[in-house]
Amino acid sequence: MKKTTRDEWRVMVTLKVRRPVDLGLTGIDDLAEFIAPPGPITIAVLPRRLGSFSFGSMGDSLVSDDIEGDYRRRCEDIADELRSRAQVEDVTVCCTETHTCSHCRLRWEELTADEAADDSTNQDEHSIAGEPVCCEDAINEFRSERGLPARDWRAS
Repeated sequence: MKKTTRDEWRVMVTLKVRRPVDLGLTGIDDLAEFIAPPGPITIAVLPRRLGSFSFGSMGDSLVSDDIEGDYRRRCEDIADELRSRAQVEDVTVCCTETHTCSHCRLRWEELTADEAADDSTNQDEHSIAGEPVCCEDAINEFRSERGLPARDWRAS
């Protein structure tokens, strides 16, 4: 069925910049004026790779049995640290989700309600919204889980 992978973990931080020190610019208050941007600034903070060490680096899979969980926890630690800073307005942990079929490994796509009702886009009269469209195995598994008849692939 649908397989979800999460990668490109990041912490999105929104800063409320009012003074140079809010950006780490210290010691210049007596020398310069500061014009803050009209709105907040949002930046991405990327976690260090799991396999990155001071003495070298190695693949994440060599140092972790739960890569996704370890990146999520690392980002949560970063977010907790950032939330305690006065200039931080908002912090969100994000990642990129990719959905693929566990059978054919193609990108996961499902029929919409309109497509399921349309004879030109559905598989047959038993198609329903949410049914995968990538391969025979995924469609049959989906239907089996819902008590729907399997598609007769010889009829097409």
